[in-house]
Amino acid sequence: MAEASTQARPAIERVGADAIRLERVLAAPPEKVWRYLTEAELRRQWFMGGMDAVAGGEFELLNDHDNLSEEDVPYPESYAPYKGRTWSEQVVRFEPPHVLATTFQGGKNGIVTYELFPEGEGTRLVLTHSGIESPTGSQDFGSGWTSHLAVLEEKLAGRGVRDFWALHARSREAVKAALDN
Repeated sequence: MAEASTQARPAIERVGADAIRLERVLAAPPEKVWRYLTEAELRRQWFMGGMDAVAGGEFELLNDHDNLSEEDVPYPESYAPYKGRTWSEQVVRFEPPHVLATTFQGGKNGIVTYELFPEGEGTRLVLTHSGIESPTGSQDFGSGWTSHLAVLEEKLAGRGVRDFWALHARSREAVKAALDN
């Protein structure tokens, strides 16, 4: 468990009035990263439960972050109302193992597109979240994606995150600073 490698790294930019983009280089080949994006059991280890994607398929996205921390940490009060909530999502683009796009929050907050590019022995992941309706969405979703991608990096490296919510708090501050510039 290497907490130092899960420091909040914003690497985020606005790419439109309703869109943000994050990039990470992950220490795993595209096929392995693809599995973590599309297989429900692997996806719930770094993000939210639900997927086993197929082109045009639907899936339930389950908000349950208890499994993201290695320690037993409580949900922050501000996030507790979302625990256990599900959204019906749809796969809108499916090109294994290079492009996956899904609706987000039942389509109410746009589309999330994951693009995978081989980079050496790893993968460059470009995540674009477009169609964000919430007025605080760039900050909120940017913080969430920054935190979840840090967990994905750790899982792909065979490690875990001690306290997801502490990581998320650091992400909020780093993303705010990055987006305010």
